[in-house]
Amino acid sequence: MKKFIDTIKNIWKVEELRNRIGLTLGLILIYRVGSFIIIPGVDQAALAASGGGGGLVGLLDLFAGGAFSKASIMALGIMPYISASIIMQLLGMAVPVVQKMQKDGESGRRKINGYTRFLTIAICAFQAPSYLQLYVIDQGGANNPALLWWVSSISLLIAGTMFAMWLGERITDKGIGNGISLLITVGILARFPGSIVTEFGARMSGAGSIFMFIVELIVFFAIILVTVLIVQGVRRVPINYAKKIVGGNAAATQTNSRSYIPLKVNASGVMPIIFAQAIMTVPSMIGSSNVVFAALADFRGFWYNFVFALMIIIFTYFYTAITINPKQIADDLKRNGGFVPGVKPGTETADFLDNILSRITFPGSLLLAAIAIIPAFAMMFGVGDAFAMFMGGTSMLIMVGVVLDTLQQIETYLLNRHYDGLMEGGTIRGRRGERELSSVI
Repeated sequence: MKKFIDTIKNIWKVEELRNRIGLTLGLILIYRVGSFIIIPGVDQAALAASGGGGGLVGLLDLFAGGAFSKASIMALGIMPYISASIIMQLLGMAVPVVQKMQKDGESGRRKINGYTRFLTIAICAFQAPSYLQLYVIDQGGANNPALLWWVSSISLLIAGTMFAMWLGERITDKGIGNGISLLITVGILARFPGSIVTEFGARMSGAGSIFMFIVELIVFFAIILVTVLIVQGVRRVPINYAKKIVGGNAAATQTNSRSYIPLKVNASGVMPIIFAQAIMTVPSMIGSSNVVFAALADFRGFWYNFVFALMIIIFTYFYTAITINPKQIADDLKRNGGFVPGVKPGTETADFLDNILSRITFPGSLLLAAIAIIPAFAMMFGVGDAFAMFMGGTSMLIMVGVVLDTLQQIETYLLNRHYDGLMEGGTIRGRRGERELSSVI
């Protein structure tokens, strides 16, 4: 406890870190207040009486922090922006013009961000009418609305998403952590206390027993531990350096334990989960009139979970490929006189690193996919829908990944100013690995 208090004091002593955390908390508060502002003309009492929807609809409401079921101006949340980012990433692999913008540095990044915003507006304009019809009007939240209501409501939903996107970007630039991911995490955490209370009440009212509730909590914490291991898992590739002539004498080869390249088992972070979930929201927005869309909108169904797991595996490979470039790492090592023991510098080193990356990414992606579909199995064993959403699934992976990433950034500020980190006896592995990689190459 004393170390924890000392860490809080150290955080408060660093003015820049203190200001960034304060700004982040303030912007998050604004986002949460916005989620309680209801679209004008919507009967929220009627929506509450209808019971909303379970399954995927409940998951969408989870990501939006309850704004989806309330018919808030933030109902669409940040997911349209994430969908637009997916499309721009995919275009970067196939369209030469977008590829050129990706290589143009800061100017290209600004152009891509501009196109992403316009695409976000287009996606919101497509999703907003479907949301209003399927989850507001059909649920009794609005009766025979006029044209003016449609125009104003669609405009408010688009504005809400764009405002949430702006808040996320400000947090990333001026605050601490990844803003978009933090907004999603805050929305998820806002529903966690209620889900615990609901599950406890259900078990005590005859749907189980206090013993089963304790078992559920134990399983919940076990899943957290496994998720942390996946997110923090690293394969260390040792690095040596050629001898250098210093003052006429050959300096010793560098072979200390900190000379290695840390290849993470989950190098892509939470982005594959977020992107896959964003795509899986499309069938529910279109409706269930089509048999295929109905199957893909069934959160508990086989085809939903199969397609969801498959997309996570694909996106994990995709983001790992664009995040880590073995050829560039091999070239940088060669220029700095570094080499992997037993492997020739250059092409063979690049192939060696690529093989290692492929071998660790495959089991990592399978574990991510397995954790992502745990809620469907939890529901089969009688766990309530609200609490099952937290027993693995997208919510668990996002929470663990974002919390660890934010803690790593805070720890970096502390270590750079010669304070102890957040972890006793060392630093958080992920951030330390990134620093060592940058120092090696």
